[in-house]
Amino acid sequence: MTRPRPDGRALDVLRPVEMTVGFQRMAEGSVLYRAGSTVVLCTASVDEKVPPWMEGKGKGWVTAEYQMHPRSNPVRRENRDGRGKAPSGRTQEIQRLVGRALRAAVDLEKLGERQITIDCDVLEADGGTRTASITAGFVALALALAKVEQKGNLKGPVLREPVAAVSVGYLNEELALDLVYLEDSKAEVDLNLVATRSGAIIEVQGTAEGAPVPRREIDRMIDLALNGIRDLTSIQEKVLASAGISLETMLIEK
Repeated sequence: MTRPRPDGRALDVLRPVEMTVGFQRMAEGSVLYRAGSTVVLCTASVDEKVPPWMEGKGKGWVTAEYQMHPRSNPVRRENRDGRGKAPSGRTQEIQRLVGRALRAAVDLEKLGERQITIDCDVLEADGGTRTASITAGFVALALALAKVEQKGNLKGPVLREPVAAVSVGYLNEELALDLVYLEDSKAEVDLNLVATRSGAIIEVQGTAEGAPVPRREIDRMIDLALNGIRDLTSIQEKVLASAGISLETMLIEK
């Protein structure tokens, strides 16, 4: 890259990732997730019933909520969403994305008629808060499911495959993995990819901010993102193992 990245990383390297599981003791699953200077707290709460519109269908549900803490940025934000104002369009869009991503990780019929809610609270923001919420949200989800299984309330594994997300930017005709805010704000294309450990794609979000970008560059961005997701799912597996949970035993046999 013609200029060094703000944090000195190589173009194809993720920010350092740290996860502290069980950070919030009251939740069935929780993880404090750090990716560089972005910090997100994700919790998973289990409700032994589904929303009324799903009752009697024999399927479960996974949903998500997302919030930015007022001091997640250098200057205090306005009042929290829901305190005198409806959630912003951005908030709604991100929490729907997180919900879709994590539902893709679960066989809802095998989950049974119960709901798992993933709450994602951004404590510090330096780019990639939505991708961090998905990656951390999967760990919180797996922790919660392990507790449900330990109680004997599942007939078998319900997870299809680990899911993670990462951003890639097109900057000065070069590609950079896992953007910080300074890069995100200047990128000609900021692409977010949600995918499974094996490389199956769940969602792609990407927009050219100025001139159109050739298809081959988008393909390269997706390939770079998939490399990052393989690294992130490996970290997820190690973190769960450190908590005494074998991820492989939680996956549905193919």
